[in-house]
Amino acid sequence: MIRKQFPIIGMHCASCAKLIERKLNKVDGIVRASVNYANEIASIEMSKNVTDESIEEAVISAGYRIGKDIEKEKEKRINILKYKVIYSIFVSLVLMALMFLDLPNLMLLALLLALTVQIWAGLEFYQATWSGIKNYTTSMDTLVVIGTTAGILGGYYETSVTIIALILLGRYLETRSKSKTSNAIKSLLGLQSKEAFDLKINDLVSIKPGQKVLTDGVIVEGSSYIDQSMVTGESVPVKKTVGDHVIGGTINKNGSFVFKVTKLGKDTVLSQIIKMVSDAQGSRAEIQKLVDIVSSYFIPVVLFIAIITFFIFGLTNAIAVLVIACPCAMGLATPTAIVVGVGRGAQMGILIKDVRTLEILNRIKTIIFDKTGTLTIGHPILTNKVDDKYMKIAASLESYSSHPIAEAIKYKKLFKVKNFKNIEGKGIEGVINNIKYFIGKSKFGSVTLMSNNKLLATFVIEDQIKPNVKEVIKSLESKGIDTWMISGDNKKTAQKVANEVGIKNVMAEVMPQDKANKVKEFKNVAFKVTKCVAFVGDGVNDAPALASADVGIAMGTGTDIAIESAGVTLINKDFRTVIKAINLSRATMNVIKSNLVWAFGYNIILIPVAAFGLLNPMFAAGAMSLSSISVVLNSLRLNRVRV
Repeated sequence: MIRKQFPIIGMHCASCAKLIERKLNKVDGIVRASVNYANEIASIEMSKNVTDESIEEAVISAGYRIGKDIEKEKEKRINILKYKVIYSIFVSLVLMALMFLDLPNLMLLALLLALTVQIWAGLEFYQATWSGIKNYTTSMDTLVVIGTTAGILGGYYETSVTIIALILLGRYLETRSKSKTSNAIKSLLGLQSKEAFDLKINDLVSIKPGQKVLTDGVIVEGSSYIDQSMVTGESVPVKKTVGDHVIGGTINKNGSFVFKVTKLGKDTVLSQIIKMVSDAQGSRAEIQKLVDIVSSYFIPVVLFIAIITFFIFGLTNAIAVLVIACPCAMGLATPTAIVVGVGRGAQMGILIKDVRTLEILNRIKTIIFDKTGTLTIGHPILTNKVDDKYMKIAASLESYSSHPIAEAIKYKKLFKVKNFKNIEGKGIEGVINNIKYFIGKSKFGSVTLMSNNKLLATFVIEDQIKPNVKEVIKSLESKGIDTWMISGDNKKTAQKVANEVGIKNVMAEVMPQDKANKVKEFKNVAFKVTKCVAFVGDGVNDAPALASADVGIAMGTGTDIAIESAGVTLINKDFRTVIKAINLSRATMNVIKSNLVWAFGYNIILIPVAAFGLLNPMFAAGAMSLSSISVVLNSLRLNRVRV
């Protein structure tokens, strides 16, 4: 399955997006197409045999086109709209003056001026309407065309021109406001270095104080503090030394170092973040389905109401109904909030895979934490004295292991190990000088070295709790979210960590392969958990559990496979980001709901008002434009909400 995104040029409302979606979904090989009106992007899942040309043909057949540079296209559209608005307002004022002076001899001039606005400034309404007719659909442009054309034919020149002027003004302001919703992507794109195009894998690059790290790599010489805030959201510069990874786009603060290039182009962390944010912003929320259903019936119903209004109350009232009923605010309510919310998350080091995750995270009632590497730092230390002989044997065995315990058992000179074997969830074994040894956890929580069932040495190894964990657990409990800890450690060790961080519920001695099953059990009646379950982890053995949960949250310091299995990735080391992610979800969903209440309520209240002649068509046009702008501005509020 291939996933691609295409910028769409020429959309004016949510109905445009639905029409393009319908056309794209009819193309053979396209599994699912979703068009986001807020960021003007078509996200497509398709088989390998689908060509870009066939996609472009489908978009063109709907009356739109695929853009090459979406930002330049937006800037061009803003400028065109500005000139149309200025001219339309000027003509509107002239026509109002002529109406006030009541000069019959100048009525022909009034008609000609009105037609210039109708034909030039309002051309996009007619083009979109004609495209809709060809595809057996209607849109807000249909309502505007019928209303303003009826106004011209009925002699309401100044009314028709003012309606077009106000609607174009609304689109101008809306387009400018919408461009601000994608600031997160623009900021991330701005971090990419053009100099990186000349680099190759394994090249050595010298970075001086104040310089930008050109691409991803590993430090091979020197050390420094690096400002990663623009990528991970961390406010404090992070110390990096030989062997540490550096991320392209971050800023070197006060030291000098040389790093070896390990990733370029689309494989870099920054490129992956940009892709993940872009994909999430282009995905469709479940709540959007309600909007789509309502919108599909809305315009035909409005046309019917307008016809009834015309026969009962007259043309002016009918025009007001057509103009006030524009469903733009409904179309913008969900996608604008999603674009801003996902972008805000990226700025704080919270990467959200799709909108479904953002919605479910808001409903989480149970959250399960893996212990090692999630609640703890994952760098355990040896706290007791061990004989050098057994220390060397244990360190030799652990040198073949990737388990965190290996970091606590170190020795300078090592034995050669033969027949090394990792016994999952229990320990490791190997042969040294023709003697077979086993090292693993005992039932008392310590690590033991054994040979021929004889205890040789005991290693008391303790992990350190991450900063702010206790604070986060307390905050989650105060929000009514049950917290659990899952660990492969024995009950005594696991309970000790749980008590230290404030978690009451513990699942101990759980083998790695059983973690996913434990998560699934939380959805059964036996556990009496009917609300959504989240799992927080970071290791390779956490991947199945992350995928099994309603929402998997991967700590960004973890492995690629864990991150790939998760719905949310936290790319900084601050454990409080778990709370921030949940709060961001709640804030985003609240904004979406308030947007929808405003958009639906606006139409429900004002359509009857217009039908009974209590709303002048020109005021209707202004109110309609303001409703769309208010929805965008309400969504932008997410950039300032405290999470």
